[in-house]
Amino acid sequence: MKVRVLIIEDEKLIRWSLRHKFEARGYEVEEVKNGAEALKALDGGVFDLIMVDYKLPDTTGLDILRTLRETDSDVVVIMMTAFSSVEMAVDAIKLGAYDYITKPFDMDAVLRTADKALETTELRREVRELRRHLHHEYGIERIIGRADCMLELFEIIDRVARSSASTVFLRGDSGTGKDLVARVIHYNSERAPRPFMNITCTALSETLLESELFGHEKGAFTDAKTTKKGLFELADGGTIFLDEVGDMPMGLQAKLLRFLEERMFRRVGGTQEISVDVRIIAATNCDIEQAIREGTFRSDLMYRLNVIPIYLPPLRDRSDDLKLLTQHFVTQFTQEFRKPVTRIDDGAYRKLYGYGWPGNVRELRNVIERAVLLCKSETLGADDIILGRVDQTVVGPDGDGIVLPPGGIPLRDLENSLIQQALARANNNQTQAAKLLHLSRDAFRYRLEKLGLV
Repeated sequence: MKVRVLIIEDEKLIRWSLRHKFEARGYEVEEVKNGAEALKALDGGVFDLIMVDYKLPDTTGLDILRTLRETDSDVVVIMMTAFSSVEMAVDAIKLGAYDYITKPFDMDAVLRTADKALETTELRREVRELRRHLHHEYGIERIIGRADCMLELFEIIDRVARSSASTVFLRGDSGTGKDLVARVIHYNSERAPRPFMNITCTALSETLLESELFGHEKGAFTDAKTTKKGLFELADGGTIFLDEVGDMPMGLQAKLLRFLEERMFRRVGGTQEISVDVRIIAATNCDIEQAIREGTFRSDLMYRLNVIPIYLPPLRDRSDDLKLLTQHFVTQFTQEFRKPVTRIDDGAYRKLYGYGWPGNVRELRNVIERAVLLCKSETLGADDIILGRVDQTVVGPDGDGIVLPPGGIPLRDLENSLIQQALARANNNQTQAAKLLHLSRDAFRYRLEKLGLV
């Protein structure tokens, strides 16, 4: 797509010079000589860069800039002037001008400034597109469910996201989607443009977890060779998601409590108090009340976290959603694996409805993923649904490998499925797909031909 430039300048020679230079770069250029023509041009098109003269016959560049900012806050504007002053420059920058240049100007310098400005335009577009993608990816509609308990949950999530609540506590069994809910709250709030940082409290030792959260000063411990900002500092203005907070070490619980009460902290080894504005979303699948009775979790921290509690219901309490979720995952994995599965028979549904789902939605997702991958027809049947603990036949030296269904599977079908999966993940790039399977490209190509996949 061509770069579009609008030149707003009453001097014909300057317009011609700028147009000549920009068109030589392949840009699409429109030029106008006054404010009225500029407003018409802006009303009829979208531009990547605007070059505007400060003094126009019927208005000023600042007035154009003010009008522009009411309709398009992203387009980059460079002010041109023969009447340079500190006051004018300050006003232009305050109104959002990228830069200003004084006449007579060096054309090479103008082009360098324009290049930098257009880089800014591209970055702004990328950021806007990323935000749009994240908002779509984590819109509240991404949480699948129509059961009454889920409709109530959606309403709570929406209210919390739009509120100024600084502490949210997600509780629910493992696999109920606490991570997804945390992201939905963040990306549907005013904090969405700022960072979303997540950390699992069981993944690190107490010392490392403290450093990750609060940062450390140079020399605070043996390996602290430089000063490091922690997640609380990096996420200023955004959201911190503390997963499995119920397993946080007791020593660190006291420091988290202090932060929640004062919204201030010190880096490890530091003396300076640092104040940040972050929303804390904590989550746990453990029985916090039992942990308090056993002395492994602080009651005062639980009360401080529990300002806005949100309970995520287990799948067994929303069986009406089982069919909806199953269809969603089948659609997702048939597209990912490029499998021709078009329907799910009644026997498969009976088997799914007769199971207790201790692993909740996460377990259902895994079951459907495996079923779609190994399904040999266009219909997903009861035999394709493998529930509960699966006996494993280990392939490979590390003890992790292919899961063999209890009834077995033809090796050719397994090879076929793995090759198709590798191709799907590599976007049909055979070289990359071969690497995923630890094969040379020639060996991979041989298997494609052997299986009739080319």
